[in-house]
Amino acid sequence: MLTTRQTDLTVCLEQVHKPHNVSAIIRTADAVGVHEVHAVWPHERMRTQVASAAGSNSWVKVKTHPDIQNAVSHLKQQGMQILATNLSDSAVDFRDIDYTRPTCILLGQEKSGITKEALALADRDIIIPMIGMVQSLNVSVASALILYEAQRQRQNAGMYQREGSTLSAEEQRRFLFEGGYPVLANVAKRKGLPRPHIDENGEIVADDAWWAAMQALKPKSRKG
Repeated sequence: MLTTRQTDLTVCLEQVHKPHNVSAIIRTADAVGVHEVHAVWPHERMRTQVASAAGSNSWVKVKTHPDIQNAVSHLKQQGMQILATNLSDSAVDFRDIDYTRPTCILLGQEKSGITKEALALADRDIIIPMIGMVQSLNVSVASALILYEAQRQRQNAGMYQREGSTLSAEEQRRFLFEGGYPVLANVAKRKGLPRPHIDENGEIVADDAWWAAMQALKPKSRKG
């Protein structure tokens, strides 16, 4: 699974705020091998509401940004093309895009869609052709269609058949520990302990001191 992770394919959620949509998008991202998704959640309440949905998908890292300029700037520094799902005169069929390039798919808020500010920062508008009366799909459905087209192209190009992972050794360790042992990972983080090695069988390899520190009770505070 680590070798199939696509570190140069991602989605960016601009104020997508319904937890069930966020959760569905992240689950689809994991299914096609996306390692990290990005989200613009400028309001504290929105971040709190959506964090629980994002947190339930421990196999995908969620990076938040305070505003769309920050998000797009970060993604373009990685050489990614920014594709906005937007019905416009210049929009192209989403299947006509080359997704073997480093790519970010920009998805807008459920009710109002992508902001004008975000559209101005995107490299291209893409559409999902529709012949019914309705001219838009649920944001999680739209993301799934586009991500699976990206997967199809990358699969045909052999991008899922790498011999080694593109993730650093430290990131692989984080991925396996936090994803495979979320409860222990939270305890280790709270106690400031290093991430242990995970062997080829998925077992934790750590010395006695690490396990003793993990099992140690928090000392009671003294009053008076």
